[in-house]
Amino acid sequence: MKEKKPFLAQTPVVIGLAVLCNALWGSAIPFINLGYKLFDIPSGETATQILFAGCRFFLAGALTILFASIQRRTLVHPKRKNLHMVVKLGMLQTVAQYVLFYIGVARTTSVKGAIIQGLNAFVAILIACYIFRSERMNRLKWIGGAVGVAGVVLVNLNGGSLGGGVRLTGEGFLLLSMIASACSAGTIKLFSAKEDPVALSGWQFMLGGAIMAAAGMLLGGRLHPAGIGAPAVLLYLAALSAVAYTVWALLLKYNPVSRIAPYMFLQPLFGVLLSLLLYGGENVPLLRYGAALVLVCLSIVIIGKGQQEKA
Repeated sequence: MKEKKPFLAQTPVVIGLAVLCNALWGSAIPFINLGYKLFDIPSGETATQILFAGCRFFLAGALTILFASIQRRTLVHPKRKNLHMVVKLGMLQTVAQYVLFYIGVARTTSVKGAIIQGLNAFVAILIACYIFRSERMNRLKWIGGAVGVAGVVLVNLNGGSLGGGVRLTGEGFLLLSMIASACSAGTIKLFSAKEDPVALSGWQFMLGGAIMAAAGMLLGGRLHPAGIGAPAVLLYLAALSAVAYTVWALLLKYNPVSRIAPYMFLQPLFGVLLSLLLYGGENVPLLRYGAALVLVCLSIVIIGKGQQEKA
């Protein structure tokens, strides 16, 4: 008799939750830009941007722990022997990834930034295969990754500039941020075998967020909310991080990285669509967006077939 898969490893569940996570992540950049306006944060105010991000992630961690503790009727926390996991994840997934990300975004074009960010899915697979060695790379995964990257490039080529050279604190920091994000996926996969992913997610967010907020304030960052909309946007950003990262950590516990990472190619598509809904737009290139969606879906299928191949 064939053994039944765990609930979080069943295909419909994986597809639904992975799409949900990336829809939430895709909504982050439009809402971050909205938050900058409502908190009156200029594009060059790196310290205030880091403070804003720190408040967001500390609140995300607090929400994660609060709701999980209410559901389980006990305070959710990692085992004392596993506290080092919280510190490592907090420094890698939150501090390193997002400090580099916020600085890099401010110093590169939106087109190049979105394309670099979209490479995250493929890099996560490469790192899982070649650094953590939790699975094997094969021809189909290479092909699927290349197809997904093509979809990301297609959705972001909208007359923006790909020129202007490369700067360490611009494109360089975005690439380093992407690598930190990909490494965190492998680290979560490794740690979740020994510790509750919800506890890890919540407490690493609180630790990383507190460090970022303190650093932002020490560097002179200050927040000036304008009206009730400002805290509402901050709360939404915190909630999306709490939900998306916690669900993603649970998916990583029960699935190989290559099975869920390809859904990250959907992030730019969700981001573009939400930006159009929030800010409007004329002459929307539906054909190009449709072709990009087809490429991303094809990438998910190809990499999924590659994951099923026996090593």
